[in-house]
Amino acid sequence: MFNPSRLIFARKRRSLSRVALAERSNLSNRILAYYESGERVPPDDVVITLARVLSFPESFFFGQDLDELDFQIASFRSLKNMTAGKRDAALTAGRLAIELSKWIEERFELPAPTLPELRGFDPHAAAQALRAEWRLGERPIKNMVHLLEAHGVRVFSLPVDSASVDAFSVWYGDVPFVFLNQMKSGERSRMDAAHELAHLTLHRHGGPRSREAEVEADKFAGAFLMPAGDVLAHARRWANVQMILTLKSRWSVAAIALVHRLRTLNLLTEWQYRNLCVELSQMGFRRSEKDGIVRENSQVLTKVMSTLRKEMLPRSAVAKDLLITTSELDSLVAGLVMTLMVGGRANSSLPSGTRSGRSTGRLEIVGS
Repeated sequence: MFNPSRLIFARKRRSLSRVALAERSNLSNRILAYYESGERVPPDDVVITLARVLSFPESFFFGQDLDELDFQIASFRSLKNMTAGKRDAALTAGRLAIELSKWIEERFELPAPTLPELRGFDPHAAAQALRAEWRLGERPIKNMVHLLEAHGVRVFSLPVDSASVDAFSVWYGDVPFVFLNQMKSGERSRMDAAHELAHLTLHRHGGPRSREAEVEADKFAGAFLMPAGDVLAHARRWANVQMILTLKSRWSVAAIALVHRLRTLNLLTEWQYRNLCVELSQMGFRRSEKDGIVRENSQVLTKVMSTLRKEMLPRSAVAKDLLITTSELDSLVAGLVMTLMVGGRANSSLPSGTRSGRSTGRLEIVGS
């Protein structure tokens, strides 16, 4: 049976208003409203048209309800800089990623979440406490995505063509999710990941994000990626640009982020801090990092895709199970997977247990 809620979901995923979808589908706004409300069922030819315009398989519109993520508990950085369309596109993409995560968990044993609740902690103290909890000491973190995955966080790409959506995170039931924008540099993506980790621990299941919560998450991220003891051991007062550019590689952070951290630790005066920010901005470091790091990949998604490829299960079969297109599936893991599955036919080549829901194995995920 045609599911009107899925029509609304698909429209939001494509960041379209009802008026815009009606125009592209050669339908009246009134008729489309009837289809979305469930007052009328679209005939087959209209379903075909809607599927084409929205780039979803026809089968998608006949699936069960997909509960939408509540933007009030998602950790969007700034709703003021984001259109409702971009927000809805991000949330619906995140919801599809959760369906993919469920599909994976039915077949593989993933690490259980081990994120402590740190509500009420000072953000700097929270970062130190979490490092102690995870036995990281003061050493630099080699890979934030690997670290999150080792502690049960599900990490996916955010397929939204807009830098205004930095990243966001959400608890779905008892499982934490982080969605990273692939338009960001490797350094900024690491900071985004640490920022979202702050929301998952400091503001778990909280209400709408306030400016204060964002400031707390920024402080946590800086302290988590650049622990005070290690920074104090390697940095010195009276830093210049050359020292900043040399040191930033130790923690794999943006130059501006390191300058801010040095100011927080009182290794820079306000005058030095401002001068360094101006000089780095003039050199283009607010827009990008020269000689930047490679974006971090996902151990979980890479190993899952590699295993499925060996078992001759193509991306098209996974997408078919999820009632989405292969390109939609690819967008949820883009930039996080070293190699995607290739070729193969979806039927006779399915491995034992793939559709039965039995696990194909436990994934060994190493933290960083």
